[in-house]
Amino acid sequence: MTQNVGSVDRAIRIIAGLILIGLAATGKIGVWGYIGVVPLATGLIGWCPAYLPFGIKTCKTK
Repeated sequence: MTQNVGSVDRAIRIIAGLILIGLAATGKIGVWGYIGVVPLATGLIGWCPAYLPFGIKTCKTK
């Protein structure tokens, strides 16, 4: 599992995930808001399985 999510992408994923979870927790958007766990997890881990089939990498290569 090599990292394939860059720093800007990670920040966006973490922020979006937290917003979705927060909105779901307060009842603003319903239970579907807990799907924010997915971008939050991929942002924290730095690896996105959806990028694999397409060969996408948003992180800098060494």
